[in-house]
Amino acid sequence: MARPVRVEFAGAVYHVMARGNERRAIFRDDKDRERFLDALAEMVERFSVRVRAYCLMANHYHLVVGMPLGNLSQAVGWLQVTYTVRFNRRWRRSGHLFQGRFKAQLVEADAYAQWLVEYVHLNPVRPRRKGEAIARERAAELDAYRWSSHPEYAGLRRAPGWLCLDWRRYWGESEVEATRGYRKRIAGFFVAGRVPSPWEGLRGGLVLGGEALWGRVQRLVAGKPGQDEGHWTKAVERERLRQRVEQLAAAEPDERIKMWLLARLGGERSAVLGRRFGYRDGSGVAYALRRVEAEAGENAALREKLEQAKREISSLQS
Repeated sequence: MARPVRVEFAGAVYHVMARGNERRAIFRDDKDRERFLDALAEMVERFSVRVRAYCLMANHYHLVVGMPLGNLSQAVGWLQVTYTVRFNRRWRRSGHLFQGRFKAQLVEADAYAQWLVEYVHLNPVRPRRKGEAIARERAAELDAYRWSSHPEYAGLRRAPGWLCLDWRRYWGESEVEATRGYRKRIAGFFVAGRVPSPWEGLRGGLVLGGEALWGRVQRLVAGKPGQDEGHWTKAVERERLRQRVEQLAAAEPDERIKMWLLARLGGERSAVLGRRFGYRDGSGVAYALRRVEAEAGENAALREKLEQAKREISSLQS
């Protein structure tokens, strides 16, 4: 399996996530969580990292970090090795604690800072099944959760020296306005229910941002040899294909055909399409797709339209 590509440059911002090996717990109790945060504080000091937000769950963690020196792999690699050694020593175990390499997505801060921080902080109360609403009564549970930076953003706890709260400006100019704005936004999720995922707009499996950042990443990866370059060449091709399918769908007035294009040619998941087109679940989407294909068997004009779309997308893949 190809190793995940790392695109690192000074000033980059990332969402970092890692799971326990075989999805097992990486924190067995609060003492483990405290030790992880101690290691995180050491990482900040050693590698000049700016931790913007974090959330510790039972078998995984989330970090939002800025890297002034462009040394993400070195810093997070040190964090995971250090914590693993301390965890293993405490629990008298050996071997890997984390599942492979950590995941890291590049983030365009101005466009996605609010969305990403809120998404990370809502992890403790977000339902396991994607698309389900958050129960309103869980708002108090979120405020009581100790193992994320939500309490600092919400003004419920004094921030440790290693946590950088510069991003609070995205919710308000002054500290009071920012706290009020952040709490209002978080409260809105318990009213609206579902928490939209920022990852639905992820480019090439790594970039959450606009054309400028995406273009910079492509240029950086073009000079990387071996597996990284091959992995990213495929990622760029997938992104180009996805954009073209979206263009075809946008020009199509019939929503059934629009959905067919996105599913069959763009590879979009039924659950995502269901939310987008108002279906209760993915089975309704699957039924609608089969109806379109059955109709194309009897309707020459529709059949030609679908075939033409297939030919165009095939030409991009050749």
